[in-house]
Amino acid sequence: MGIFDKFKSAFGGSKDSEGSVKSNRKIVIDERFDRQRTAVSGTMSKFYAAFDRQRNCFVGLKLCDLEKFSFFESRFKGLKKPPEGEIAASMEHPNIVKTLEYGRTVDNEPYLVMEFIDGPGLQSLIHNRDEERLKGKRFELIRQMADALQYVHRKGYIHRDVCPRNFICSNDLNHIKLIDFGLTVPATEDFMKPGNRTGTPLYMAPEIVRRRATDQRVDIFAFGVTCYQLLTLELPWPGGEVSGLAALNHDSAARDIFEYLPDLDRTLGTTIMQCIKPNPKDRLQTIDQFMTALRQVDASKVG
Repeated sequence: MGIFDKFKSAFGGSKDSEGSVKSNRKIVIDERFDRQRTAVSGTMSKFYAAFDRQRNCFVGLKLCDLEKFSFFESRFKGLKKPPEGEIAASMEHPNIVKTLEYGRTVDNEPYLVMEFIDGPGLQSLIHNRDEERLKGKRFELIRQMADALQYVHRKGYIHRDVCPRNFICSNDLNHIKLIDFGLTVPATEDFMKPGNRTGTPLYMAPEIVRRRATDQRVDIFAFGVTCYQLLTLELPWPGGEVSGLAALNHDSAARDIFEYLPDLDRTLGTTIMQCIKPNPKDRLQTIDQFMTALRQVDASKVG
C-alpha cells in the first residue's frame, strides 16, 4: 500500500486530479475538529482555525450554511456547475490557499479543510487602520493578489467575491493568499447571464446589482476597490450602507485616489481608478493588463 493509499484509507476518500482528497463518507465535525476560533464569516459560510485530530495539526476549516449553499447552487440547476470543493482543489498557486480535503458533514453541510495560515486577514488590517504593519508592504501584497486573480481567470473562472475578507496574510505580511471559492463560477456564457446578484455589496460591480450580463470584469472591479482600500484605508464611495443598496453608489464616479495619496505612483493610482470604472467597457479589461502596469510602478512610491 502506497503513501496515498494509506492516507485515502484513513480519510475514506478519493484523490482528485490535483492531489486533494474528496471524502466519500460524512464526518462529525466536532468529533474530528477542535474549533479554536472563528477566523472569517463569509457570504455563505464560516471559516475556523481548528485542530484536526486525524491530521494532528492545525488547519483552516470552512463550514457552509446548507440553506444558503443549496439556494445558490439551485440557480445553476442543469448547468453542471462544479462544486466549490472541486473548484478550490483545482487551484494550485502560491497565493491561493491549498485545499486539503472536501466533503459533507453528517448534517449534509459541505465542508472544506485547508492549509492553516497563521496571520491576519486583510480586512482586519484595513479595519484596524494598521498603518504601521502595512507600511512598505502594500506593493508586494497587491502584486501577489493580482497574481492569484490572474491564475483564477486563466483557469477559466470568475471568483465573484474578491474583497479584503477573502485575502489572508502571513504574520510578517510578506505573503498573502486568496481564499473562498463559494461563489466562483466558470467564465462561460451560461454562468454570465443576467440575474446572479451574489457577492459582497461594497465590492460589487454595478452590472451585478443592475442584473446585467457579467464576466471576469466584475472581479477586476472588486479587485480595484480592494487595492484602493488597502492603499487609502477608505472606500472609493461615501456612505455607511453595507447591504445590496451599497452597490447602487458604484454607478457614480469614485473619489480620485490621488486626493488621498497625492504622491502615489501615477501608474498604479491611474490603473486602480480604471479598474473601478462603472461601465465595464471603460474598465481595465483583464487582470493581465494590471500585471503589465505593475511592471512600470515605482514601489518606493506605493507606501
